[in-house]
Amino acid sequence: MSTKWHVIFWGALVGVFVAVLWAFGDLLAPFILGLIIAYLFNPVMRRLSHKKIPRGISALFILGTFILFIAGLVVAFGPGALHQTQALIENAPKFLDKFMDYSKPYLSWFKKNTGQDPIEHINGLINPAPSPQSAEATGGGLMGGIAMGGRMVVNLVTMVVLTPIVAFFMLKEWPNVVKWVEDLYPRQYEHLIRGLLRKIDKKVSGFIRGQITVAFFLGVFYSIALAIADLNYGFLIGLGAGIFSVVPLVGSTLGLAVGISVAWFQTGDMHYVLTIAAIFAFGQFIEGNILTPKIVGNSVGLHPLWIMFAILVGGGLFGITGMMVAVPMAAVISVLGEFALDKYKTSTLYKVPESAPPESTIILEDTPLD
Repeated sequence: MSTKWHVIFWGALVGVFVAVLWAFGDLLAPFILGLIIAYLFNPVMRRLSHKKIPRGISALFILGTFILFIAGLVVAFGPGALHQTQALIENAPKFLDKFMDYSKPYLSWFKKNTGQDPIEHINGLINPAPSPQSAEATGGGLMGGIAMGGRMVVNLVTMVVLTPIVAFFMLKEWPNVVKWVEDLYPRQYEHLIRGLLRKIDKKVSGFIRGQITVAFFLGVFYSIALAIADLNYGFLIGLGAGIFSVVPLVGSTLGLAVGISVAWFQTGDMHYVLTIAAIFAFGQFIEGNILTPKIVGNSVGLHPLWIMFAILVGGGLFGITGMMVAVPMAAVISVLGEFALDKYKTSTLYKVPESAPPESTIILEDTPLD
């Protein structure tokens, strides 16, 4: 088969994959999440299988332990997070008023020098003027909100019910699924595809398993440290920073921005603000110098900016489902990109052919760059 048909074939496969994500969207989320869970726990499943434990029993044990662990986290952290979330929602208008009072001198300076009144613009966004169509728009928005809320509830229930089922069957049938996929490899490129898939597996498994562990430790650290520092909503801020730390640097950055803002509005004391900033700086130090090198490792090769870009693009195009597949797709593109770059550097497009006359080399070396 010529290179042209190879490009057409693999391009068609990519097109089908994108079309399926686009067509089914969030309906695929329970299946993809179940597949991710099975993939993450497959090493544990493999160890239990070596002890001659039936795969069905092993899958039930693994998923049961995982569900109990998640339930324990919800029981331990849920009430505190819910209480602080409710308090934050109730006090949000006070924070906004305090922010507006603090910003008035700067906004007045802006109005004096530009002729624009940002306060009126902000008030217009918060309290828009009523229009003749407002009642109709409000009614339509209310019905749309009810429909969207109902859809979210259905999606949540579907995910809670289907995800464990999908994860169970994928754990149980993993060797058969792998064998079925391997039988589809083009025989001519079987060893090449196996090598590329091993690299992809190393990147994906190393990053996901490692980064989730790092995020868990950071969430616990930030929650406890901010609670001890008596920061308002500190437990909620620390928990959120830990969750967002699944993407490197994002959790600590967001937590730092929110934490020092709340600290300033809470006390107005710069020493207290610096104390909160020091907590996040220490957490970032632990993440960068202890947790990430020891747990994730330095050989994963997925740059944080590349991960952030992949998640933003996946979420923007395909919603929750796109965010779930963003990291695996980033790893696939990374490995294939490295492979293509290696091929390019060994090709005549990159190297000077041995049969080329010396004059051509001299011209290439002596020609100045503009």
